[in-house]
Amino acid sequence: MKREEINIRDPFVLVHEGKYYLYGTRGNECWGKCTGLDVYTGTDLEEFDGPFVCFTPPEDFWADRDFWAPEVHEYDGSFYMFVSFKKDGKCRGTQILKADNPMGPFVPHSDGPVTPRDWECLDGTLYIETADDNRPYIIFCHEWVQVKDGEVCALELSRDLKKPVGEPRLLFHASEAPWIRTIRDGAYVTDGTFVYRNDEGKITMLWSSFGTEGYTLALAHSESNTVDGPWRQDPKLLFSKDGGHGMLFRSIEGKLMVALHSPNVNLEEKPVFFEVKCSI
Repeated sequence: MKREEINIRDPFVLVHEGKYYLYGTRGNECWGKCTGLDVYTGTDLEEFDGPFVCFTPPEDFWADRDFWAPEVHEYDGSFYMFVSFKKDGKCRGTQILKADNPMGPFVPHSDGPVTPRDWECLDGTLYIETADDNRPYIIFCHEWVQVKDGEVCALELSRDLKKPVGEPRLLFHASEAPWIRTIRDGAYVTDGTFVYRNDEGKITMLWSSFGTEGYTLALAHSESNTVDGPWRQDPKLLFSKDGGHGMLFRSIEGKLMVALHSPNVNLEEKPVFFEVKCSI
Protein backbone atom coordinates (compact mmCIF):
# COMPACT_ATOMS: atom_id res chain seq x y z
CA MET A 1 0.00 0.00 0.00
CA LYS A 2 1.03 3.58 -0.57
CA ARG A 3 2.30 5.74 2.28
CA GLU A 4 -0.62 8.15 1.96
CA GLU A 5 -3.08 5.27 2.45
CA ILE A 6 -1.70 4.51 5.92
CA ASN A 7 -3.75 6.09 8.72
CA ILE A 8 -1.49 6.28 11.76
CA ARG A 9 -0.36 8.90 14.25
CA ASP A 10 3.03 9.16 15.92
CA PRO A 11 5.03 7.35 13.21
CA PHE A 12 8.27 5.67 14.23
CA VAL A 13 10.74 4.15 11.76
CA LEU A 14 13.24 1.44 12.61
CA VAL A 15 15.82 0.68 9.92
CA HIS A 16 17.08 -2.88 10.18
CA GLU A 17 18.97 -5.02 7.67
CA GLY A 18 18.06 -2.87 4.67
CA LYS A 19 14.36 -2.58 5.45
CA TYR A 20 12.08 0.04 7.02
CA TYR A 21 9.76 -0.98 9.86
CA LEU A 22 7.03 1.60 10.41
CA TYR A 23 5.05 1.66 13.67
CA GLY A 24 2.38 4.07 14.88
CA THR A 25 -0.86 4.68 16.71
CA ARG A 26 -3.83 3.24 14.82
CA GLY A 27 -5.95 6.15 13.62
CA ASN A 28 -9.23 4.26 14.00
CA GLU A 29 -8.48 3.21 17.60
CA CYS A 30 -6.69 6.32 18.77
CA TRP A 31 -9.33 7.69 21.13
CA GLY A 32 -10.94 4.59 22.56
CA LYS A 33 -10.80 0.83 22.99
CA CYS A 34 -7.81 -0.83 21.33
CA THR A 35 -7.13 -4.35 20.08
CA GLY A 36 -3.43 -4.18 19.20
CA LEU A 37 -0.60 -2.54 17.28
CA ASP A 38 0.76 -2.93 13.76
CA VAL A 39 3.97 -2.72 11.76
CA TYR A 40 4.39 -1.87 8.08
CA THR A 41 7.49 -2.83 6.08
CA GLY A 42 9.11 -1.37 2.99
CA THR A 43 12.32 -0.36 1.26
CA ASP A 44 11.57 3.08 -0.21
CA LEU A 45 9.33 5.05 2.27
CA GLU A 46 6.54 5.31 -0.32
CA GLU A 47 5.31 1.73 -0.78
CA PHE A 48 4.70 -0.49 2.24
CA ASP A 49 3.47 -3.99 2.97
CA GLY A 50 1.05 -4.54 5.82
CA PRO A 51 -0.35 -3.83 8.24
CA PHE A 52 0.98 -6.81 10.18
CA VAL A 53 -0.18 -7.17 13.78
CA CYS A 54 2.89 -7.04 16.03
CA PHE A 55 1.20 -6.79 19.46
CA THR A 56 -2.03 -8.25 20.76
CA PRO A 57 -2.70 -7.65 24.46
CA PRO A 58 -2.91 -10.77 26.65
CA GLU A 59 -6.31 -11.54 28.14
CA ASP A 60 -5.19 -10.30 31.56
CA PHE A 61 -3.50 -7.15 30.23
CA TRP A 62 -3.96 -4.15 32.52
CA ALA A 63 -4.99 -1.61 29.83
CA ASP A 64 -7.70 -1.59 27.17
CA ARG A 65 -7.56 1.82 25.49
CA ASP A 66 -5.29 4.47 24.01
CA PHE A 67 -2.42 2.31 22.75
CA TRP A 68 -0.27 5.29 21.82
CA ALA A 69 3.06 6.06 20.17
CA PRO A 70 4.79 2.68 19.84
CA GLU A 71 8.48 2.98 19.09
CA VAL A 72 10.94 0.12 18.70
CA HIS A 73 14.61 0.16 19.64
CA GLU A 74 17.23 -2.51 19.10
CA TYR A 75 19.04 -2.97 22.41
CA ASP A 76 21.32 -5.70 23.69
CA GLY A 77 20.36 -8.14 20.93
CA SER A 78 16.57 -7.79 21.19
CA PHE A 79 13.86 -5.36 20.13
CA TYR A 80 12.04 -3.28 22.73
CA MET A 81 8.81 -1.40 22.16
CA PHE A 82 8.03 1.62 24.32
CA VAL A 83 4.29 2.29 24.16
CA SER A 84 1.76 4.18 26.28
CA PHE A 85 -1.43 2.54 27.58
CA LYS A 86 -4.53 3.62 29.49
CA LYS A 87 -7.47 2.15 31.37
CA ASP A 88 -10.30 3.97 33.11
CA GLY A 89 -9.39 4.38 36.76
CA LYS A 90 -5.65 3.95 36.12
CA CYS A 91 -3.09 6.55 35.12
CA ARG A 92 -1.73 6.50 31.59
CA GLY A 93 1.80 5.09 31.50
CA THR A 94 4.56 3.84 29.22
CA GLN A 95 5.26 0.12 29.36
CA ILE A 96 8.11 -1.76 27.67
CA LEU A 97 7.44 -4.78 25.44
CA LYS A 98 9.99 -7.15 23.91
CA ALA A 99 10.41 -9.28 20.79
CA ASP A 100 13.14 -11.24 19.03
CA ASN A 101 12.65 -9.39 15.75
CA PRO A 102 11.01 -6.16 14.53
CA MET A 103 7.89 -7.97 13.31
CA GLY A 104 7.07 -9.20 16.79
CA PRO A 105 5.11 -10.61 18.37
CA PHE A 106 5.90 -8.18 21.17
CA VAL A 107 5.06 -9.32 24.68
CA PRO A 108 5.10 -7.45 28.00
CA HIS A 109 8.65 -7.05 29.32
CA SER A 110 8.26 -4.62 32.21
CA ASP A 111 5.67 -5.34 34.89
CA GLY A 112 3.23 -2.65 33.82
CA PRO A 113 4.34 0.93 33.21
CA VAL A 114 7.87 1.99 34.11
CA THR A 115 6.68 5.59 34.46
CA PRO A 116 5.33 6.59 37.91
CA ARG A 117 2.05 4.77 38.57
CA ASP A 118 0.37 7.85 40.08
CA TRP A 119 1.40 10.16 37.22
CA GLU A 120 -0.41 10.65 33.92
CA CYS A 121 2.46 9.92 31.50
CA LEU A 122 2.88 9.32 27.81
CA ASP A 123 5.28 9.10 24.87
CA GLY A 124 8.25 7.49 26.61
CA THR A 125 11.39 7.10 24.49
CA LEU A 126 14.66 5.26 25.08
CA TYR A 127 17.83 7.29 25.55
CA ILE A 128 21.29 5.87 26.23
CA GLU A 129 23.60 8.19 28.21
CA THR A 130 26.96 7.50 26.58
CA ALA A 131 28.64 10.03 28.88
CA ASP A 132 27.70 7.90 31.91
CA ASP A 133 28.57 4.26 31.24
CA ASN A 134 25.76 3.81 28.68
CA ARG A 135 23.03 4.03 31.29
CA PRO A 136 19.53 3.62 29.79
CA TYR A 137 16.85 6.22 30.45
CA ILE A 138 13.24 6.69 29.55
CA ILE A 139 12.44 10.27 28.62
CA PHE A 140 8.71 10.93 28.80
CA CYS A 141 5.99 13.53 29.13
CA HIS A 142 4.21 14.21 32.44
CA GLU A 143 0.86 15.08 30.96
CA TRP A 144 -0.79 18.48 31.08
CA VAL A 145 -4.08 16.94 32.23
CA GLN A 146 -2.44 16.40 35.62
CA VAL A 147 0.11 19.22 35.91
CA LYS A 148 -1.37 21.87 33.55
CA ASP A 149 2.09 23.04 32.42
CA GLY A 150 3.24 19.87 30.68
CA GLU A 151 6.63 18.50 31.68
CA VAL A 152 9.40 16.49 30.06
CA CYS A 153 11.12 14.18 32.53
CA ALA A 154 13.90 11.59 32.56
CA LEU A 155 14.00 8.39 34.59
CA GLU A 156 16.90 5.95 34.71
CA LEU A 157 16.05 2.34 33.86
CA SER A 158 17.65 -0.91 34.93
CA ARG A 159 20.12 -2.34 32.41
CA ASP A 160 17.57 -4.98 31.38
CA LEU A 161 14.88 -2.30 30.84
CA LYS A 162 12.53 -4.05 33.24
CA LYS A 163 12.11 -1.38 35.91
CA PRO A 164 12.89 2.22 36.88
CA VAL A 165 15.92 3.13 38.95
CA GLY A 166 15.64 6.10 41.29
CA GLU A 167 13.25 9.02 40.86
CA PRO A 168 12.21 11.02 37.77
CA ARG A 169 14.07 14.24 37.01
CA LEU A 170 12.36 17.27 35.51
CA LEU A 171 14.09 18.45 32.33
CA PHE A 172 11.80 21.32 31.30
CA HIS A 173 8.25 22.69 31.27
CA ALA A 174 6.29 23.26 28.07
CA SER A 175 5.86 26.95 28.90
CA GLU A 176 9.62 27.51 28.53
CA ALA A 177 9.27 27.41 24.73
CA PRO A 178 8.96 30.95 23.30
CA TRP A 179 6.66 29.88 20.45
CA ILE A 180 4.14 27.87 22.51
CA ARG A 181 0.43 28.62 22.90
CA THR A 182 -2.00 27.36 25.51
CA ILE A 183 -4.87 25.01 24.83
CA ARG A 184 -8.06 24.91 26.90
CA ASP A 185 -7.99 26.29 30.45
CA GLY A 186 -4.55 27.80 29.97
CA ALA A 187 -2.73 24.46 29.81
CA TYR A 188 0.50 23.78 27.93
CA VAL A 189 1.05 20.43 26.19
CA THR A 190 4.18 18.29 25.98
CA ASP A 191 4.07 15.43 23.45
CA GLY A 192 6.28 13.10 21.48
CA THR A 193 9.79 13.21 22.93
CA PHE A 194 12.69 11.80 20.90
CA VAL A 195 16.41 12.35 21.52
CA TYR A 196 19.03 12.53 18.76
CA ARG A 197 22.82 12.64 19.09
CA ASN A 198 24.64 13.98 16.03
CA ASP A 199 28.10 12.98 14.80
CA GLU A 200 29.69 15.70 16.93
CA GLY A 201 28.07 14.40 20.11
CA LYS A 202 25.53 17.21 20.37
CA ILE A 203 22.17 16.16 21.81
CA THR A 204 18.85 17.51 20.56
CA MET A 205 15.36 16.58 21.68
CA LEU A 206 12.37 16.62 19.35
CA TRP A 207 9.03 17.27 21.04
CA SER A 208 5.60 18.56 20.07
CA SER A 209 2.98 21.01 21.30
CA PHE A 210 0.80 23.77 19.86
CA GLY A 211 1.92 27.05 18.31
CA THR A 212 0.22 29.79 16.34
CA GLU A 213 -0.51 27.45 13.39
CA GLY A 214 -1.53 24.37 15.35
CA TYR A 215 0.35 21.19 16.17
CA THR A 216 4.11 21.59 15.83
CA LEU A 217 7.46 19.81 15.92
CA ALA A 218 10.02 21.59 18.07
CA LEU A 219 13.67 21.28 19.12
CA ALA A 220 15.40 21.60 22.48
CA HIS A 221 19.18 21.45 22.85
CA SER A 222 21.13 20.09 25.82
CA GLU A 223 23.83 22.60 26.69
CA SER A 224 25.84 19.93 28.52
CA ASN A 225 25.17 17.26 25.88
CA THR A 226 23.83 15.03 28.64
CA VAL A 227 20.31 14.17 29.74
CA ASP A 228 20.49 16.68 32.60
CA GLY A 229 20.84 19.66 30.28
CA PRO A 230 20.06 22.46 30.89
CA TRP A 231 17.76 22.30 27.89
CA ARG A 232 17.57 25.37 25.67
CA GLN A 233 14.39 25.77 23.62
CA ASP A 234 15.02 26.56 19.95
CA PRO A 235 12.89 29.54 18.84
CA LYS A 236 12.63 28.02 15.34
CA LEU A 237 10.27 25.11 14.77
CA LEU A 238 11.26 22.11 12.68
CA PHE A 239 7.63 21.82 11.47
CA SER A 240 5.16 24.55 12.32
CA LYS A 241 1.76 23.81 10.80
CA ASP A 242 -0.60 20.97 11.69
CA GLY A 243 1.89 18.16 12.10
CA GLY A 244 4.20 16.70 14.68
CA HIS A 245 5.16 13.89 17.04
CA GLY A 246 8.35 13.34 15.11
CA MET A 247 11.53 11.30 15.20
CA LEU A 248 14.78 11.15 13.25
CA PHE A 249 16.32 8.23 11.41
CA ARG A 250 18.90 7.51 8.72
CA SER A 251 17.48 6.34 5.41
CA ILE A 252 18.88 3.24 3.75
CA GLU A 253 20.89 5.66 1.59
CA GLY A 254 22.26 7.42 4.68
CA LYS A 255 20.19 10.61 4.58
CA LEU A 256 18.95 12.12 7.84
CA MET A 257 15.15 11.95 7.75
CA VAL A 258 12.33 13.15 9.97
CA ALA A 259 9.09 11.20 10.38
CA LEU A 260 5.93 12.92 11.65
CA HIS A 261 2.19 12.73 11.21
CA SER A 262 0.12 15.31 9.37
CA PRO A 263 -2.55 16.61 9.36
CA ASN A 264 -3.29 16.41 13.07
CA VAL A 265 -6.89 15.37 12.39
CA ASN A 266 -8.28 12.02 13.50
CA LEU A 267 -8.75 9.54 10.63
CA GLU A 268 -6.92 11.90 8.25
CA GLU A 269 -3.40 11.71 9.73
CA LYS A 270 -0.67 10.10 7.62
CA PRO A 271 3.03 9.38 8.08
CA VAL A 272 5.15 12.02 6.36
CA PHE A 273 8.91 11.85 5.73
CA PHE A 274 11.26 14.72 4.95
CA GLU A 275 15.01 14.91 4.48
CA VAL A 276 16.56 17.15 7.13
CA LYS A 277 18.87 19.64 5.46
CA CYS A 278 19.38 22.04 8.37
CA SER A 279 21.97 21.46 11.08
CA ILE A 280 20.70 19.50 14.10
